[in-house]
Amino acid sequence: MTILQIARRRRAIYKTQFLKVSFSNHIEIIEKTTTLTQRLFYIHECAVNFWNKYTLRDCLKADLYNKRGSMPSNFAQTIPDKMQALKAIIAFKDEYLLDYINVEQLDEREKDLDERVLEQGIVANIKKFIMTFGSDFSFIGNQYRIEVAGEELFIDLLFFNRELNALVAIELKSGKFRPSYLGQLNTYLQALDEYVRKPHESPPIGIILCKEMNHTFVQFAVRDYTKPMGVATYRTTEEMPENWRKVLPDINELEKLL
Repeated sequence: MTILQIARRRRAIYKTQFLKVSFSNHIEIIEKTTTLTQRLFYIHECAVNFWNKYTLRDCLKADLYNKRGSMPSNFAQTIPDKMQALKAIIAFKDEYLLDYINVEQLDEREKDLDERVLEQGIVANIKKFIMTFGSDFSFIGNQYRIEVAGEELFIDLLFFNRELNALVAIELKSGKFRPSYLGQLNTYLQALDEYVRKPHESPPIGIILCKEMNHTFVQFAVRDYTKPMGVATYRTTEEMPENWRKVLPDINELEKLL
């Protein structure tokens, strides 16, 4: 195929996707993006994932274009299939907005309680959480129990990603990232691989979702583990700058998502 043929094919794809996106979504994209590359990215996502304007606003607000693929991880080293590794890298961001968490209930002096409140907030708003992570995620359960050699393990949140064809275990941490979290998550992934994963599925992936992290340090800490793992942070609406809060959707619009 010549370069000219490739260019024509791409234009045809862009035109098809452009026509699939609603007028209101195009307005949102034009008003809240600055480059053609950004606009083509959001048009593609709207066309492929059937985003309505509320989902699109959430993704624009979360800066999905710049954040996707930036999570520190060992996916490239631990997932043998390079295409699968690339999909995993693209599937996750390094920061997520959890604007439905009641931060007034969080108390850093009681970390276990903080993490349970965080978990309960996510489970109570599971549809919103899945839209934050991506439409290909399906929720399996929280405090998912696995027994290994008479010992009980409990995974905070367990999902299945259709695009990756893999289980995704998420561990919630209320404070700053610690290297010991990776050891705990690695054990969970070993248990999922041994006792839960089906033969046709890809190896499970683990994500630490914490309050703070040092990107360079996390990349150093995770690189020698053999199970695919990554680390992301979260923030709530109350922690966003005031000028950011003003562009958030109205609460009534968010309720329509549910």
